[in-house]
Amino acid sequence: MTGATGRVPAAGRGETRIADRVVAKIAAQAAKEAVGERPPDGDAPRATVTVHRDSARVRVSLDLPYPCDIGRRCAAVRRQVTERVGALAGMDVPEVAVRVERLHPSAEGTAPEGSTR
Repeated sequence: MTGATGRVPAAGRGETRIADRVVAKIAAQAAKEAVGERPPDGDAPRATVTVHRDSARVRVSLDLPYPCDIGRRCAAVRRQVTERVGALAGMDVPEVAVRVERLHPSAEGTAPEGSTR
């Protein structure tokens, strides 16, 4: 301990390390939030990450309903994952790769609002 307050200088305190699997769980939950309601027979989003210092590269795999605006959904996933991993883990996210594993036809067979057939 040093100083009159008994505090250890910042350089001597060490650092907090967040496990890759924790960051992957944060990313998967963020993807789930962004996608919204998943298809009845669809799987929950899954994520894998590669962490290097204070940066995380994320890969998300998910199922989507069809028809839907796939590009808009994937962009929403990228934004949400970047925001949540940054806020909860304190990491920069320079890359979020989204892979759509399966498209599940909707029961009604009608196009959602804002889409074109």
